[in-house]
Amino acid sequence: MKKSRFRFGKGDRELSLLALPSVLYIFVFSYLTMFGAIIAFKNYRYDKGILGSDWAGFDNFKFFFISEKAFIVTRNTVLYSLWFWVVTTLGALIVAILLNEISRKWSKYYQTTMFLPTFVSWVVVMFLAQMFLSHDYGFLNRMYESIGLDRVRWYLEANYWPLILTLAHLWKSIGFSALVYYAGIVAIDPSYYEAAKMDGASRFQMARKITIPMLSPLIIILMIMAIGNMIRGDFGLHFFVSNNSPLLYNTTDIIDTFVYRALSVSGDIPMATAVGLYQSVVGLLLVVGANYTVRKISEENSLW
Repeated sequence: MKKSRFRFGKGDRELSLLALPSVLYIFVFSYLTMFGAIIAFKNYRYDKGILGSDWAGFDNFKFFFISEKAFIVTRNTVLYSLWFWVVTTLGALIVAILLNEISRKWSKYYQTTMFLPTFVSWVVVMFLAQMFLSHDYGFLNRMYESIGLDRVRWYLEANYWPLILTLAHLWKSIGFSALVYYAGIVAIDPSYYEAAKMDGASRFQMARKITIPMLSPLIIILMIMAIGNMIRGDFGLHFFVSNNSPLLYNTTDIIDTFVYRALSVSGDIPMATAVGLYQSVVGLLLVVGANYTVRKISEENSLW
């Protein structure tokens, strides 16, 4: 009789119990709620409920695709997502390598300091941004005025906002990303660095020839996950930091903020569900496509 390859021991039971709250959370909020996606294909009415409402086919999807701003918000969503991933990855790799070069005492201090912005709400970030960018009392405008320059109406001029959004995203996310890569660097066998040092390699050469190649599987996995979220932007960043200024919409607007405003005005739940379903399906296709491409190039670095 062939024995099973999998054994469920005592240690597995303990680990399973530890994972149970997370598994239940994902099941309840990610899988049970998938039933609500049917609203995207119905003329939903509260009195009839989800199942009792009449079918609408793909009519709920028309709102987004026939809108004159559909291309603009889709372009912004994709380009910002790609740019944020590139900038955050490069910045996090540099910070992680630098953290590995200093003493453990200072390394822990910098890790904690850089990780704290991750927990700051975007609403708080909005008020911090206003402290810098306000036309009347903002720090930057007062500094410009003190050196004889004219004040800038930051919330009325769109050309500054790609840089402002990039800096805000980096400030809030680079700490977490750097910790992920730093954990990967710590797991690298020190003997590689010792051998390279004996051969006369510099710090830069060791980082380029050892650290980054050894981190490439982690970078690829995070890249695949980022590609899956390419069509789903950071609502808090684009809505709150820009103060939802109408004059900035062509530069700061993404699918999520566009749909939120449409929903807040019309209250059209089926339309919002349709766009959310569209983002999820496209995200799934992007993840599968990216993983398939990586698998063709290097099977060991793919997710599955």
